[in-house]
Amino acid sequence: QVQLVESGGELVQAGTSLRLSCAAAGRTYERDAMAWFRQAPGKEREFVATITWSGENSRYADSVKGRFTISRDHTKNMMYLQMNSLKPEDTAVYYCARRRAFALSAQEQDYDYWGQGTQVTVSS
Repeated sequence: QVQLVESGGELVQAGTSLRLSCAAAGRTYERDAMAWFRQAPGKEREFVATITWSGENSRYADSVKGRFTISRDHTKNMMYLQMNSLKPEDTAVYYCARRRAFALSAQEQDYDYWGQGTQVTVSS
């Protein structure tokens, strides 16, 4: 089993920055891709960003492209999401996810392990 624990969520003002972290523990596989998803109140969970094991390749949702940066340190089993120029519409619970495959995916059903989420609230 793989355990994922997110941290870093908090209440911030629009226009500011925040960095989320995801720590992975347990039986991890070196080639796993990872991702961030988010779920706003009353909405379905949506894809935010994904990254390969090496960190060389990544993909972003159009809504965050240019503002968010995903990264990972596989030597520490950590993944990060740097969020800049935050907007009220970024308010959501952010989830860390991991899949037992190398390829990137923006599809929720492709991920095998999920964290409990961390709340990000952006005030206007």
